Amino acid sequence: MGKTYERLDGRLRGFIERQPLFFVATAPLAGDGTVNLSPKGRAGSLAVLDERTVAYLDFGGSGAETVAHLRENGRITLMWCAFDGPPAIVRVHGRGEPVFRDDPRWPELIPRFADGQAPAIRAVIVVTVERISDTCGFAVPLLAYQGERTLHADYFGRKTDEEFAAYCAAKPHVGASLDGLPALPLPLPPRSA
Repeated sequence: MGKTYERLDGRLRGFIERQPLFFVATAPLAGDGTVNLSPKGRAGSLAVLDERTVAYLDFGGSGAETVAHLRENGRITLMWCAFDGPPAIVRVHGRGEPVFRDDPRWPELIPRFADGQAPAIRAVIVVTVERISDTCGFAVPLLAYQGERTLHADYFGRKTDEEFAAYCAAKPHVGASLDGLPALPLPLPPRSA
């Protein structure tokens, strides 16, 4: 039986921080708009900032649907599943905001992430929690975690920040979403920290 919680207490925070993978869901307001569901999980890219705030690093490499949806309406859900150990699923529903590289909050946020100096960070997604719930996860399969993939960091680690900005500008659906909503600011601002 699922429960709801008022805050991300030590047990919930520990569960979230132990999971190597989580999922992010957003949608535009338009009834015929494109719903987005993205896996996230690069080690050091998630931070529980306090009992009602979670943040993660938004990396380049694909479109910017999450950013566009958050700019339009702020709705976001994050979900973590236990793929080993006791079964569990934790969902956080909230209001998200992309903090871009030229935002005055950027220098304060980036040190909160173990991977905050990684290449190809476009934004920090800050989620103010409105609802926290867990469910049993009895049907989630047991999977063995083998390790981190380094392909993303390796690929973008060979690019200068200027080359990364050019990469973002050339990609479809980075400046605007699949549905034409404003996404990342282009040209991509240089990193301020």
